[in-house]
Amino acid sequence: MTHDLFDTLIAAQKTKTVKQRKIIETAIKLFAEKGFANTSTAEIAKMAEVSEGTIFKHYGTKDKLLLSIILPFVKDSLPSMANEVFSEILTENTTTFEQFLRAFLKNRIDFIDGNKEIFRVLVKEVIYKDELKKEIFPHLIKNITPVFNRMVTEFKQSGELIDKPTDQVLILLATVLGGFFVSRFALFEDYTISEEEIENVVRFVMDGIRNPIV
Repeated sequence: MTHDLFDTLIAAQKTKTVKQRKIIETAIKLFAEKGFANTSTAEIAKMAEVSEGTIFKHYGTKDKLLLSIILPFVKDSLPSMANEVFSEILTENTTTFEQFLRAFLKNRIDFIDGNKEIFRVLVKEVIYKDELKKEIFPHLIKNITPVFNRMVTEFKQSGELIDKPTDQVLILLATVLGGFFVSRFALFEDYTISEEEIENVVRFVMDGIRNPIV
């Protein structure tokens, strides 16, 4: 299943008023088009057909407006998205972790490639703004870690992965895969990922966590 990140971000705003949703929709579009730093609250207000004071009343600052976009998504939408992705990938044909990893990379590359403007804005701002990191990361860890935890534990029990604490394996995966996605889609413009590069990542990860006895 392919998700449209814009639609998913908007859907997460179900408790907001019509006016607030209009502000959020406009902000996302402008952030994706112009970048966060290059978008002013005055521009958002004008396009959303509200006063700039209305934005300040509801959100206070542009940073808090961005937080109000990301947080409901991370808390409410991301867990179900993760479960859907894993259900889609972990089929009867996925019998090894290496197969899962390869399918996961291709799945997420397709998703991010189709949503890269919004992805780029969200990731860059979360990385560089401490307040956003402090607010978002605890929910991200809480909601995503259990899904990966179950998957890694299952493949450890099958003997394919090294007998190391699951949290250590997850940190390694998050470091390598997170760095891969962020560098390719958030830091480099118009970067094309080849099949060879995907295989290189798969081999790099598997060389680090494969059970050497297998």
